[in-house]
Amino acid sequence: MEIILLLIVGIFAGFLNTVAGGGSLLTLPLLIFLGLPTAVANGTNRVALTVQSGVAVWNFRRKGFFDWRLGLLLGIPAMFCSVIGAKLAIYTPDAVFNKILAFVMLIVLWVTLRPSPKKNNEDSNEQLNTKQKIIGVFGFILIGIYSGFIQAGIGFIIIAFTNTLFGLSLVKANSIKVLVVGLSMVVSLITYILHGDVQWYYGLLLALGQGIGAWVGCNFAVSKGEKWIRRILIVTVLFMSAKLFCKF
Repeated sequence: MEIILLLIVGIFAGFLNTVAGGGSLLTLPLLIFLGLPTAVANGTNRVALTVQSGVAVWNFRRKGFFDWRLGLLLGIPAMFCSVIGAKLAIYTPDAVFNKILAFVMLIVLWVTLRPSPKKNNEDSNEQLNTKQKIIGVFGFILIGIYSGFIQAGIGFIIIAFTNTLFGLSLVKANSIKVLVVGLSMVVSLITYILHGDVQWYYGLLLALGQGIGAWVGCNFAVSKGEKWIRRILIVTVLFMSAKLFCKF
């Protein structure tokens, strides 16, 4: 039953994380339900997220929806700063997690529901000016800290930030997102491993499911495009926000 649960929830979470975000709202409660302490559940979840991100990056690149230069420009600061967030997370009470996440989700909800700006067909970091790149790097420093600290909802934040600041289509914003999340997860996962906060049996089973979900999600995002991604974003952000505020 554990194997079936981890695989099914993993597939669905991998799909959600690749197309929009919020998959960790399914996987973290499941891991805690299976008896893991919060810190161990958080670390174990990152095993699956690392695999999921690798699969999604490879598939987006294979389909031609990937910009390595912009991805690394934003991903490297986020990767190193995720260590700070991971260190904070290990010693932070669960109640603080929820309050920060609820506040962030209000901002993301507003950005997601606003009318989508018109974009050029060709989105490229060559069109970005120096000011946008500097703001982007500083923004992803904070995103990296948040990613290491809580992680849940990070996909929404990255999509909202890149779509608003750079005017990227939601498909390309997703391709940047999976690289940034992947880099951040690798570094923060090492922190959790060094603290002994990873349950590898659950982590690898979940990784298998999320890898499959990421593959399906990438194909869906590319084939269905902006319209369907925005619909899924709105539904998942609304659900996540409602879940948090009902808890309060």
